[in-house]
Amino acid sequence: MALSPVKLLNDGPADGPVLLLAHGAGAAMDSSFMTEMARLIGDRGVHVARFEFAYMAARRTDGKKRPPSRMPLLVEEFRHVLSQRASQTASPKVFIGGKSMGGRVASLLASEPDLSGSISGLVCLGYPFHPPGKPDNLRTGHLADLQCPLLVVQGERDPFGNADEVPRYALPASMTVHWAASGNHDLVPPKKSCLTAQQNWTGAAQAVAEFALSTAA
Repeated sequence: MALSPVKLLNDGPADGPVLLLAHGAGAAMDSSFMTEMARLIGDRGVHVARFEFAYMAARRTDGKKRPPSRMPLLVEEFRHVLSQRASQTASPKVFIGGKSMGGRVASLLASEPDLSGSISGLVCLGYPFHPPGKPDNLRTGHLADLQCPLLVVQGERDPFGNADEVPRYALPASMTVHWAASGNHDLVPPKKSCLTAQQNWTGAAQAVAEFALSTAA
């Protein structure tokens, strides 16, 4: 069955490198985190195009919460959006990524050999290296097959993979990690840290922009 065109929310300059950004499992593309990150990245010269998977978009129609679709379907949906966006942009540099689950879906798509050369890079905001409380259930095996550079923006206290765990994993040399100081899965630090979410989000956006702009050069 042919997939319908997907609505995109766009931020940033039309002539900048494009970052297709997917949401996490439980929050839509216009959540406060997604909206602020898209704005901050866009302000730094990258064109961010947000989209929703079909299960999340359906919530807007009937208001019913539903779980994410199976991973193979999510990958195919992301592939469809990548194809749709490629036909709409003059930029030869397209990056894909997402928040949490969205980043995992993007990484599975980017690891497919038939996409070699069509994706300039991968950006994961809070990558779910493992389910919370299950550090041995790693979701990293496919990362060795990536055909492009990878930037992971991760909170130091992220229950899906923290600053003590992640450096011990066998990860590709093409992967770079930007650590959000004392951040959780949304990169938010505790109040006692004397840091703010805005500081971490701004730092994350700067890291993403530098990654995209330098890779696209």
